Amino acid sequence: FTRRAVVMEACSSWFLTRAVGMAQAQEWVLTGRVFDAAEALQGGLVRSVHAAHELMPAARALAREIAANTGAVSVAYNRNLLWKMAGADHPMEAHKLDSRGMRALGAMSDAREGVASFLEKREPRFTDSAATQMPESYPWWDERAFE
Repeated sequence: FTRRAVVMEACSSWFLTRAVGMAQAQEWVLTGRVFDAAEALQGGLVRSVHAAHELMPAARALAREIAANTGAVSVAYNRNLLWKMAGADHPMEAHKLDSRGMRALGAMSDAREGVASFLEKREPRFTDSAATQMPESYPWWDERAFE
């Protein structure tokens, strides 16, 4: 952007600093340098680099790992905790929400199954649905109006 004398777009100023930290974000933005996949990996922008023919199999393997081993409601709740709390001004905000989430998700059948499978040393069989069974406390945030 800076090599074209324009400003970042697509919320890059918000996302990039959270993804790679202020120092790396400033280096990339202020130099305007185009960088390769190896630098993106080293800088923390991506978690892995794959040849084109390996990309979809790697993405599907990660998706299968998540789907096969985790509770869908837990994944949805935790994913939003990570995103929403990245901008919180104090850790107490996260404490309030994770305590509320622990209470809500702890009462669900997937949590009971998770504990039972751990104690019985077997793979869990989660059945709760993120599409239909999110707790009443979810979502906890107010959607912002687009202006």
